[in-house]
Amino acid sequence: MNAAAPDPRRRHARRGRWIAALLALLALPFALDRLFPPPLPAADGAGAVVLAADGSPLRAFAGRDGVWRYPVTVDEVSPHYLEALLTYEDRWFRRHPGVNPFALLRAGGQWLANGRVVSGGSTLTMQVARILEPHRRTPAGKLRQALRALQLEWRLDKDEILALYLNHAPFGGPIEGVEAASWAYLGKPARELSRAEAALLAVLPQAPSRLRPDRHPQAAQAARDKVLARMAARGLWSPAEVADARMERVVARKLQPPMSAALLAGRLRGADPRATRIRSTLDAGLQRVLEERVAAYFARLPERTSAALLVVDNETLEARAYVGSLAFGDARRLGHVDMVRATRSPGSTLKPFLYGLAIDDGLVHSASLLVDAPQSFGDYRPANFDPTFNGPVTVAEALRLSLNVPAVDLLDRVGPERFAARLAHAGLVLQLPRGAQPNLSMVLGGTGTRLEDLVGAYRALNHDGLAGEVRYRPDAPRQERRLMSPEAAWIIREILEQHGRPGQRDEAFDTAGRPRVAWKTGTSYGFRDAWALGGTARHTVGVWVGRPDGTPLPGQYGAITALPLLFEVVDSLPRAPADAARRARPAGVREVAICWPLGVAEDPAAPGLCHRRHDALALAGVLPPTLPEREARQWSGGRLVLSVDARTGERLSAACARAHDRASREVARWPGLAYPWLPAATRRASAIPPLAPDCAPDALAAMESLRIDGPGEGARLARTPGSPTPATLRLRAIGTESRVRWLVNGRLAGETRGARYWTHAFPEPGPQRITALADTGAWAELNLRVVR
Repeated sequence: MNAAAPDPRRRHARRGRWIAALLALLALPFALDRLFPPPLPAADGAGAVVLAADGSPLRAFAGRDGVWRYPVTVDEVSPHYLEALLTYEDRWFRRHPGVNPFALLRAGGQWLANGRVVSGGSTLTMQVARILEPHRRTPAGKLRQALRALQLEWRLDKDEILALYLNHAPFGGPIEGVEAASWAYLGKPARELSRAEAALLAVLPQAPSRLRPDRHPQAAQAARDKVLARMAARGLWSPAEVADARMERVVARKLQPPMSAALLAGRLRGADPRATRIRSTLDAGLQRVLEERVAAYFARLPERTSAALLVVDNETLEARAYVGSLAFGDARRLGHVDMVRATRSPGSTLKPFLYGLAIDDGLVHSASLLVDAPQSFGDYRPANFDPTFNGPVTVAEALRLSLNVPAVDLLDRVGPERFAARLAHAGLVLQLPRGAQPNLSMVLGGTGTRLEDLVGAYRALNHDGLAGEVRYRPDAPRQERRLMSPEAAWIIREILEQHGRPGQRDEAFDTAGRPRVAWKTGTSYGFRDAWALGGTARHTVGVWVGRPDGTPLPGQYGAITALPLLFEVVDSLPRAPADAARRARPAGVREVAICWPLGVAEDPAAPGLCHRRHDALALAGVLPPTLPEREARQWSGGRLVLSVDARTGERLSAACARAHDRASREVARWPGLAYPWLPAATRRASAIPPLAPDCAPDALAAMESLRIDGPGEGARLARTPGSPTPATLRLRAIGTESRVRWLVNGRLAGETRGARYWTHAFPEPGPQRITALADTGAWAELNLRVVR
């Protein structure tokens, strides 16, 4: 009897169950991998390293686990290291699926035969698995490690697995990764490792505490030589190469993460907190040298004193050195405060921009006549850093000597609002007190700005008048703005280069190879900030010294505190032979001889109008005359054409009682404030001849512009406390050589001649109106109040 035929439906069902079971078995690894993924390191919280322009680390930031890592790729590591690592640890790395069963069987057999571990069976992938997920050295732990290795191979390619090892292998202390170890122990990047160094770092993760080269150099050298022997045995390195490598001694630096340009590194890290590698524009070697110089230079400064330094490449606007504080981490000096970007009073450092703007406006040239004398600008009475005054000075002298009154006078003519707006347009934003408007005190430091903004603006003097924002990363945008014309920038730079080096005579030193430096110092009110800004053809340098908390630093000012360091920095910079040469004069600048007091070129037809000759740098086609006196009652450009008696030289008016042999005479007049500083012969040459007795009075007698040298308008005067002596005032009239009558409240109180002093006591309190009246008709008035 024949057996019944199998039911097709049952056969298909059984086949379906087998297929389902097979699919489930195949899907199980995928499911387990998704349910239990390998603990790959997260991008955030992994720490970071800020690099110099050449890739060397400036500062490392530990990750959340407190470990220092400098991430690298496989291509950024020396081939010698990769050869040593793979040969010594896992020469089948490129071929196995994550687990090498032959190595495991060999290691297990050796363990059974000897009762101890003779050689490891872990692949490099298994080591990565154990680094990412540490476990005990038990059979269960080994199995878990092998499974994780298979997962890694499944998810990642070989180079990605190798990169995990390169960046996470332990090298002792808080150091992980070959790049961090190479810098920490050897002071070089992993791409530059020699064979001996590569062998040392290849074996170090096996026992990082026992083999640390900074603590156990002999054990480290023995382990290194073991790796070298294996490289020779495998035929990967020749006997000669291995012999040379053995000759290198194991010498390691003290384990210390880098801490250079710490404040800039923190700034860049804060701006890009997710980045693990941040490349800056700094020159690593120059940065280290200048940090040491700053620390040594200012070591003896009083406590709580700090300093800041910034060096910028003129062509690219890239920062080459950045020292934000004197001692990072020093709490007494507030070393955590970055003074490169702190707002401080700039002192006189804004003056070059004012003079450049005035040249562009056609107000002055380099030899224009300015007067350094006591002046009042409303309620504002500026004084020089040096309490003395210099009388008539050129623009170049006023800038080089950093005279205050001429600068304020010029700013009054340019306009404070326009000056502030021009600087802001170029990136130099001035910080005024709340509610304050641009005013005349700005050019003397009555405002706030930052060192990095000043350096960006001073760059204009060495880059055709273009200021710019300092760049700290190579990928930062290049932002430039016009601050002044190339011609004005060249003239201002020429003026500032004439400073030379303080205390150095050119004939005593060989200066042929030194770069020309255009420099300016500044000191804020109360000795709170000392500045030195300077530029060469290739670099611009800024130095600040003071106390971050704003307290005074008596006796420390720009010329003695900051300027010497500026020249030390300049001498440390890379240079080229052309840096010492004077740069070619632009076609738009001409050198012309001019005459004072008129300020224009000499007129051959009137040699008597030229009292002093000066060589001026001026914009082509523009030769501005001497600026008119402020608030002068009458002004004729300083050049008067007079009718005089040919025989006596007396001045003749339109109506005279008798006939005269009339002749024409021209007189060049100086600004009234300059007369006290003029030699007698110059004053005589500028004097207006007296009017002939038979001639009717004319208006020329009132041409003089008189000023009262004394307290400002509206001043309050009091006697010395406890003294019976009345309040006393000492005044003088400036601007005349004639007799001056002094009136107090309309009554004659005394007289003087020329600029001699007049002293008067005020026994009664109350308002006092003082009038100085010259014989020429010129007059000036001062109102004040005696309070006791």
